[in-house]
This record gives sequence, structure tokens and C-alpha cells, in this order.
Amino acid sequence: MSDYRDLIVYQKAFDNAMLVFEMTKSFPPFEKYSITTQIRNSSRSVCANLAEGYRKRHYIKHFVSKISDADMENSETIVWLNFSVACKHISGNQYTQMVEKFEEVGRMLNHMMNNPEKFV
Repeated sequence: MSDYRDLIVYQKAFDNAMLVFEMTKSFPPFEKYSITTQIRNSSRSVCANLAEGYRKRHYIKHFVSKISDADMENSETIVWLNFSVACKHISGNQYTQMVEKFEEVGRMLNHMMNNPEKFV
């Protein structure tokens, strides 16, 4: 594996961020500087932290720290999904489907943190 973009977890996180982008296009304008911006930023940060961590993978502690940051951003995105459904910006079905996708990425990130030697 020569590039972070080859990681399945990166590909899934990128797809999730793009789903969030598409989903938030229909959010009301008054949410532009709150939920919309927050959820877009946190979902994209998962990918950015994965890329940064992968570039520093020869330093296990730094790698694990950046993957932990990615996991934190992934969890933050789920919180914004909670707000999105509570504010009725998305349906319960959309919410469930999105949370499942982000939880899958979370499990993959936890595997990376628990087994960093597989990525060094």
C-alpha cells in the first residue's frame, strides 16, 4: 500500500463526506453557519486526519494520535447527524443509514489504532 487513498477506510470516509455534502444541500439556509458547516467540516476531517496519520505512519505514536483524531471527527459527525434528525432536516431512515456508515468507519479506525503495526 503506497498511498492513503488506497485504504478502504479512507475510501469509505470520503464517500461518507460526499454523502454528507449532498445531504446538507437541502438544509435550510439558516443552518448554513451551524449544522451545515459543522457536519461538513467534521466529516471531511476524518479523511484529512487519515491522510496526515498515514504520512506519519513510521512514528507509531503519531500515527495512532492522528487516527484517534479521525475517530473523534467521525464521532462528532454522528452528533451532528443526531441534531439533523432532531431538527427534522433529515428523515429517520436517512439518519439510520448515515449513522451505520459512520459507525463502520469508526470500527475500522479503532482497528487501526489497536493494530498500528499492520500499517507501518
